[in-house]
Amino acid sequence: MFPSAFESKGPAVSAAEQPRILTVTLNPTVDLTFDVRRLISGGKNRAQLSSVQGGGGGINVARCLARLGVPTVALHTSGREVGRRLSRLLDEEGLLHRGIDIGAETREAVVIGEEWSGHSYHVVPPGPRLSEAEEARCMEAIVSAARDFPYLVLTGGATPGLRDDFSADILRSANADGITTVLDIAGAQLRKALQEKAFLIRLDRKEAGALIGRAIESFSDARAANQCVLETGATDNVVTTVGALGAVYSDREFDHEISAPPLSNPARSDACAGDSLVAALTSRLAAGDSCLRACEYGVAAAAATVMLPGTRVFEQDIVDELRTAVHTRRSLRSRPTK
Repeated sequence: MFPSAFESKGPAVSAAEQPRILTVTLNPTVDLTFDVRRLISGGKNRAQLSSVQGGGGGINVARCLARLGVPTVALHTSGREVGRRLSRLLDEEGLLHRGIDIGAETREAVVIGEEWSGHSYHVVPPGPRLSEAEEARCMEAIVSAARDFPYLVLTGGATPGLRDDFSADILRSANADGITTVLDIAGAQLRKALQEKAFLIRLDRKEAGALIGRAIESFSDARAANQCVLETGATDNVVTTVGALGAVYSDREFDHEISAPPLSNPARSDACAGDSLVAALTSRLAAGDSCLRACEYGVAAAAATVMLPGTRVFEQDIVDELRTAVHTRRSLRSRPTK
């Protein structure tokens, strides 16, 4: 039976299509994407509005999972008029979702695609601040909803002022309920979450660099960041992305350097590359693949997305094609962890 908390949101699904993955987005956005010929510093930049869609880490992951044919529910906060617009947009897109009402306005973000350079610029405000009561209501909603799903994806930015151990408390509850968790968070939320246990943790270059005190520019740097995470005991599986090079996936025995496939078109935007990776690898975990195979598929999905402008995400046939060009080099960990 479809979880009762989600009955009124999104399209109806058959018993065989019941969602197995819940994504959480505490600080969603409505993304407005504009195309300009060339940005200039003086005068007006004339632009065409090319898309308006819901965004934020968990919503983007849910969108990518839908592209892969994987039924998913996106749980997100929803505040005032922009929050209502977010819900309408997700309904129109056909994404299963549920909003948690908050008092402050959901944020809007702007994406500018410059035709001349092929680059995209993502301008994102901090978002609403939750009251103590709203934090408690969000926690209750997340913990309660997660019990109906075997997989939980906790991803995206935190709201301003969110208590540092909010994500850690979600992990603790999920572990008690036997839920498989995939974590892709940042800053203080990540640092506190490293005191708990997640099935798999994904680090972007910024967070990984903060762990080792230097920029992530090579597979060696990513291996060092993975080592730091594994030494905390917070997970047995960690993947750090290395931009155009690909990613490094590490478990307790081996490091795996996953080389990104050659791109058939120039890179346009990395706005949703990380979300694409997380979605693709979670889809394969839910299908029973190993973490390594799941991460390889994730690298292919990220590569497919970076060739697209703004916040657009991959098509599955492109991901499947690129997956054949993903190569992995395995090495025994130099400093095994306990």
